[in-house]
Amino acid sequence: MNETTPPSSYDVTASELRQFIERYEHLEAEKKEIADQQKEVMAEAKGRGYDTKVMRKVIALRKRDRDEIAEEEAVLEMYKEALGMS
Repeated sequence: MNETTPPSSYDVTASELRQFIERYEHLEAEKKEIADQQKEVMAEAKGRGYDTKVMRKVIALRKRDRDEIAEEEAVLEMYKEALGMS
């Protein structure tokens, strides 16, 4: 083997690398398609009169643990009371 010829393992690695890159690119395309679909859902909801900002907050809350939410709301209420906002 001379210096300009890569070892045969390089060919396999290049092929494997190409597969990883192509898989990642495919996932990126799927992610963009899903994001576009999510925008369409929100646009439809907004068109029907729903507050999409509040909807997004509800979606974020649904992802969180109930105890974590309750604790955060308790602290928020305590801070509001301390500032005379309740």
